[in-house]
Amino acid sequence: MTEDDVLSEFRASEALLEGHFKLSSGKHSGHYLQCARVLMDPQRAARLASALSDKLPDELRAAIDTVVSPAMGGIIIGHEMGRALGKEAMFLERPDGTFGFRRGFGLKAGEKVIVVEDVVTTGLSSKEAMKAVEEAGGEVLALVSIVNRTGGDVTFDVPYHALVEITFPTYDADEIPAQLAAIPVTKPGSRK
Repeated sequence: MTEDDVLSEFRASEALLEGHFKLSSGKHSGHYLQCARVLMDPQRAARLASALSDKLPDELRAAIDTVVSPAMGGIIIGHEMGRALGKEAMFLERPDGTFGFRRGFGLKAGEKVIVVEDVVTTGLSSKEAMKAVEEAGGEVLALVSIVNRTGGDVTFDVPYHALVEITFPTYDADEIPAQLAAIPVTKPGSRK
């Protein structure tokens, strides 16, 4: 699946939004990728997960025991990655502000895990999720996402694989261009 194919999936599901958005990171952008919309069609979600799975190195795919994703955004793509890889998938939640396993989910000591996200922008939630996996006894082999929005500004302690890299400009609150500032701000993400 090419970058154009992925963006076509986002456009077809009206998941590529334009306006003024405050991202979970606190930064502002004129574009937002609403992955919940692109993933609401099970066939589309399966296609994206299959393409993402195909992009992983063979050695990595062979080593994976379990797929873990952070709630909320990663749940659907994490489940579909589990299906594509033929592995169990579970998710982390943060009922008290810190990621952890609930609902009977847990890992065995040394279990080999990939952490799956929908979009990675600052890497903050990804790093929190990987820390939770390690604290639960798992070994994180890689981070995987549909979209890499880091712009190359974020590094991880494990390999990072994304289906597509998209770089929309983002701005700190005190650096918002006048044209963007003139548009009412929307906070579409799952974090308050």
